Amino acid sequence: METLASGFNFPEAPVVLPDGSVAFSDVLGGGVHRWSPDGTLDTLLDRRRGIGGMAVAEGGGLVVGGRELVLLEGGETRTLLEVEGAAGFNDFSTDSRGRVYAGVLRFHPFKGEDPVPGGMWALGSDLPEPREVAREIDWPNGIGFSPDGATIYASDYAHSHVLAWDVGDDGGLSGRRVFAAAPAGSCDGLGVDQGGGVLVALGEGGIARFAADGALDRMIEAPADFVTSLCFGGEDMRDLYVTGVAGGGVLLRGRAEVPGLPLASAQLPSA
Repeated sequence: METLASGFNFPEAPVVLPDGSVAFSDVLGGGVHRWSPDGTLDTLLDRRRGIGGMAVAEGGGLVVGGRELVLLEGGETRTLLEVEGAAGFNDFSTDSRGRVYAGVLRFHPFKGEDPVPGGMWALGSDLPEPREVAREIDWPNGIGFSPDGATIYASDYAHSHVLAWDVGDDGGLSGRRVFAAAPAGSCDGLGVDQGGGVLVALGEGGIARFAADGALDRMIEAPADFVTSLCFGGEDMRDLYVTGVAGGGVLLRGRAEVPGLPLASAQLPSA
């Protein structure tokens, strides 16, 4: 893997933008930053901390996590969803219809608080209103969908495993089960490839690829002491972008053997 950007504190939430650039957050240092293919770096949003997830929005802008879900567009933010009693939103992803599925934290990890059950919420332009779709997950992290959209995966960092649910036509979830356990470290951000493989950032453990049946397929080395998240991009969807810490925070790029699944843009409720 090559290093594309460095000098950050704790980078997270990489997402490939329509122009091929990559946006990512700095959870502790604050802000949303962008690496462009010509090598330049710029900042899309200053200071905002605790961003564990981002997604491209239909029509432009980014859905950004933190204390609440917001739409970042033109340097301004608009609140999309707040959950009473929540510490904030961590990672999230979109399904094929552009619905956003977001993990909710009910404790503050970086304040040393013990994990307590959180949940997942779904919102989208085709849903009557945002709603909680899962509760039995303590530290929700990376979220993704199987190629057919019938299964959703979510890392639970507190228990070092990835959970899975069946996805109903109405967006509801059922059939909670453990999909895979971390072979090392814990389970942080994740991405799904076109072969149904689930790639999981393992923190201090590197990156694991699990087959569609949950069996460990292979370990992928990354030049980082702590791997936080990953995403796919490039014309052939085989560019693998990875955020992590290697002395300081870095954005890395490697090549995946199996192309990643393209992610749908978020279809958001009207303002």
